[in-house]
Amino acid sequence: MRPLEYGETVLLWEEGKGRTFLITLQEGGEFHSHRGVIRHDEIAGRPEGTRVLSGTGHAFIAFRPRIGERMMKVRRRTQIVYPKDAGWLVLALDLFPGARVVEMGTGSGAFTILLAQLVGEEGRVYTFDRRPDFLENALANLERYGLGGRVEAGILEAGQPFPVQDADAVFLDLPDPWLAIPPAYAALAPGRPLALILPTAEQLKQAFQTLREAGFVALEAVEILERKVLVREREGVRPFERMVGFTGYLVSARKALSE
Repeated sequence: MRPLEYGETVLLWEEGKGRTFLITLQEGGEFHSHRGVIRHDEIAGRPEGTRVLSGTGHAFIAFRPRIGERMMKVRRRTQIVYPKDAGWLVLALDLFPGARVVEMGTGSGAFTILLAQLVGEEGRVYTFDRRPDFLENALANLERYGLGGRVEAGILEAGQPFPVQDADAVFLDLPDPWLAIPPAYAALAPGRPLALILPTAEQLKQAFQTLREAGFVALEAVEILERKVLVREREGVRPFERMVGFTGYLVSARKALSE
């Protein structure tokens, strides 16, 4: 197992509290928190999962961040796709190493990070947004994790044709996705999937109508709720009072050829 190295992004997990902090290891660098200072030099060269003490004696454990943690720690300019929704969406998109996937509505790039990891070095993510400032921020988030080379980004308005043909999957995250559904149909390879996320029931209804009219079939819509469980030795086990409730309607469909 290779040790943690300078230039890597590392997740510091505060023992006992579970709070997490994302840092990039630099020679001579320091992490400052309410628990004191941790020198980067005390982390670099040590194995993942190593325990380090802050200047005040508080313990942190150094991990390489998992993909969900990378998504949640992006610099945000927009709302992001939550990991609980992302899992369902990537299964609906049927992604694989080497896949070519189109994304419309890059936003802060959190879901783009997941797409780029799943398609691998041989795959490609073509991501589009109407806002240059959003794309600039998203690409910086991707570069932080070394995934920029798998992504091609461009400015595009909803409804304009995608400069991609025979894509393996298309994902839409837009306030008006029905504008992008016909171009998505044209960009997809036959039989391949489309997925989208929508915040309101009115948008869901209009999107379904447009999907059917465009030639998509096998339409499905779900919502996913997530509640953690508190496991304690003495007080027993119970669900947390708080939960991640509704964050969007998730939709999947597949491209059928016309007769």
